[in-house]
Amino acid sequence: MNTRRGLAKYILLGLITFGIYDLWQMSEITDTVNLICTKRDGKRTMHYLLMFFLVGWITFGIGWLVWGHRLSARIGVEQAARRLPVTMTAGTFWLWNILGAFIIIGPLVYTYKLLHAMNDLCADYNQRG
Repeated sequence: MNTRRGLAKYILLGLITFGIYDLWQMSEITDTVNLICTKRDGKRTMHYLLMFFLVGWITFGIGWLVWGHRLSARIGVEQAARRLPVTMTAGTFWLWNILGAFIIIGPLVYTYKLLHAMNDLCADYNQRG
C-alpha cells in the first residue's frame, strides 16, 4: 500500500491538475480505508467521488460533513485497534477542517493529519496485514 502521501504533493499536483489529483487522492484514501478497516469493523465508507459529486450536493453540504466525520472516526478507531498513536478522530475533523477554516490554515492542517494517518495505517498494514 502507498505510504508516500504528503501535503506538498497534494497541493502542488492539485494545482497543476486543477483539482483532479485531489479527487483521485481522496478516492484512493476511501478505497484504502475500506480495504484496511472492513475486516475489523464490517463497515464500508461511501466512495469519495459518489459523495463529492452527488450526495454532498443533494444534501446541501450535510453529506460532506457526515462523510468527513465518519471517515475520520473510522481511521482513529483503526489506529487504536492497531496500537498506533491516534492522530485522527472525528474531533480532528470538526476542530481543524471545520472550525479551523476560520483561521484559513485549518483545513491544510487537517489534510496533513489525514494523509499522515493514512501513511501510518498503510505502513502497519504492509507489515502486519
